[in-house]
Amino acid sequence: MRIEYQPIGVVRSPFSSTDGMPNQPHQSGGARGTVEMVAEYVDGLCDLDGFSHIILLCHFHQSRDHSLKVLPSLDSELRGLFATRSPNRPNPIGLSVVRLEKIVAHKLFIMDIDILDGTPVLDIKPYIGEFSQIAGARFGCLQRARDEREISK
Repeated sequence: MRIEYQPIGVVRSPFSSTDGMPNQPHQSGGARGTVEMVAEYVDGLCDLDGFSHIILLCHFHQSRDHSLKVLPSLDSELRGLFATRSPNRPNPIGLSVVRLEKIVAHKLFIMDIDILDGTPVLDIKPYIGEFSQIAGARFGCLQRARDEREISK
């Protein structure tokens, strides 16, 4: 089966390479960027400006070969790819929650960006905290790595 998507926009960011690019939005120091929408999708932005944060689903166009075991940035042990947020995946789809500052015409002005310049946007969804927060969620090997760092301090 072949699945194909067409980008609905493109990210413009200060990051032209992965060197120095934050791993997650909260590590970006408030970095700013934009999403330039494809004209035929601009009407779909109606009512989005009332949300403080949005979820960007992107195609990691610079992602290369993937490995099923990877070393996460917050860990010292190889982990299974699907237990990590590594960008190098069989289907290089990224998810990023960013702050929405404003929308002007076909541009979304965003903050806390952790995405490479030129990255194709596949979809945009509003971030709704009460839908995303799950009481009692476990954090697997990430929790173990955090606990080990705390013990070694």
